[in-house]
Amino acid sequence: MWTADLGNGRYRNPILYADYSDPDAIRVGEDYFMISSSFSNAPAMPLLHSKDLVNWKVVNYILPEVPEFRYRNPIHGCGVWAPSIRYHEGTFYVCFPMPDEGIYMTTAKNPYGKWSKPVNIRPGAGWIDPCPFWDEDGRAYLVAGVAKSRIGYKSVLHMVEMQPDGMGLIGEEKVIFDGNLNDQVTIEGPKLYKRNGWYYVFAPAGGVKTGWQTVLRSKNIFGPYEYRVVMRQGDSQVNGPHQGAWVDTVTGQDWFIHFQDVYAAGRIIHLQPMSWEDDWPVIGIKVEGEDYGVPVMEYDKPDIGKTEDGLNKSDIYPVCVPECTDEFTGATLGLQWQWNANPEDGWIEYGVDENGIKCDRGSYIKLNAIDRTPVRPIGDYRNLLLQKWPAPEFVCVTKMNVKGLQYGDNAGFISMGMDYLAVDLRRINKESIVINTMAGNQRFDCDQAYTVESVLNTQTIHNVEEIYFRYTVKRTGTESHIEGGITVAAAPVETVTIEISTDGKNYTNQGSITAKAGRWVGVKSGVYASHENTIKKSSDKCGFVTVDYVRYRN
Repeated sequence: MWTADLGNGRYRNPILYADYSDPDAIRVGEDYFMISSSFSNAPAMPLLHSKDLVNWKVVNYILPEVPEFRYRNPIHGCGVWAPSIRYHEGTFYVCFPMPDEGIYMTTAKNPYGKWSKPVNIRPGAGWIDPCPFWDEDGRAYLVAGVAKSRIGYKSVLHMVEMQPDGMGLIGEEKVIFDGNLNDQVTIEGPKLYKRNGWYYVFAPAGGVKTGWQTVLRSKNIFGPYEYRVVMRQGDSQVNGPHQGAWVDTVTGQDWFIHFQDVYAAGRIIHLQPMSWEDDWPVIGIKVEGEDYGVPVMEYDKPDIGKTEDGLNKSDIYPVCVPECTDEFTGATLGLQWQWNANPEDGWIEYGVDENGIKCDRGSYIKLNAIDRTPVRPIGDYRNLLLQKWPAPEFVCVTKMNVKGLQYGDNAGFISMGMDYLAVDLRRINKESIVINTMAGNQRFDCDQAYTVESVLNTQTIHNVEEIYFRYTVKRTGTESHIEGGITVAAAPVETVTIEISTDGKNYTNQGSITAKAGRWVGVKSGVYASHENTIKKSSDKCGFVTVDYVRYRN
């Protein structure tokens, strides 16, 4: 859908036009691994792999579900925030924050397999964006930021010693940097490294949409730290440029992966060249007469070495695009899918026919209508099956069979963001289905969330078994935003439209809205099946829908 590799030895930014928020990445041998936050969606924390830093593929999830019982329901904006990934003495470590619950650690010997059960190494609210570090002497440390919404203040970075096994903290934490005193307000997302005897903390400041990249350095891990801004937006179109990771190649090049917040589509991923001057990094292309760089939009691909035959390895690895289309031919979901909350057994079945019956030729998924409370809006359904936008503009066609719906069941397609649009099919009798086009809005007052939902239009159809949903995302302009009193460069404005058809050829427009990102996440889209438990009699059996395919095109 979006291809970063230009096929001529160069690449374009973003390298991923998809919402992989708060990325961190490492190199292990000739392999690169990247993770990102996932908030209350599950499975949580996608793990991506690359051989060349340009072409990435989702290969696993760190967590099958978000820790703690309350995430059996969607809690938009909570859950897993910015994580970090490290490799130490044969073990992969992922450290992640849950701002209301604490700082967690999970490990694996094989990153493609099952990760250990997370351990809460610092219980309690407030700390975010942790990053572990192992020094040459075997001692270990953890650096972290804070969330004002949970702890009452922001722009402060803490350092604390950590057990060498990563499963606990030692001693008292120390404030190593206060951005409120150093014109680095909202400094957060710290990543800790060491080079030439210097300890470096890479941390963005100035806000997600309006900020810059700052680097701290000290000869002592607990400071004092001096600092320098090493990348700004400058005259580029890359607002933010926000937190990420320093990685190198086997040939000695240095690179920086970071995100850019583009509003509705979320936080997309960029790759910047990185150089050094006087033991300070410069990210992007250096501005003449300044200490910082600005982001590139096109550049030579990283030099990852040569084969024994003398070929550039960057030329032999396949071009990857974000996973999106799914024909549902496998025994599991594609890795592009996440649920709106922690999943439960019985929500979905694989390898069924259009009647929902297991069979060898089955190439459908079966979504069972799950009980819900009658007042719950669609945007808060637990079993929304969603995936990220894979490109700036696209069309998605989803084929759904609804003959398995029973009285009281509803199912449909949703474009899920802070403002959302859903086409909802509700069975009212054996022959008839009411189609409601629903508009919803997630609201946050004093950080208390609630959702307002309304019906845009209603119609009834009869004796129909198959429904096609055509979902179109189209860029319709740009709009400047003011964030914290600062005008942000014009951001894209996207309109989403959902149409339906009973034959896959002739479509009727059901509604359009201007897309708006969710609580820290980009817009997602997907399908669902549900049942209002006050309608169902004790003798009734909930129904289901089958989904034949979800197909994307530009």
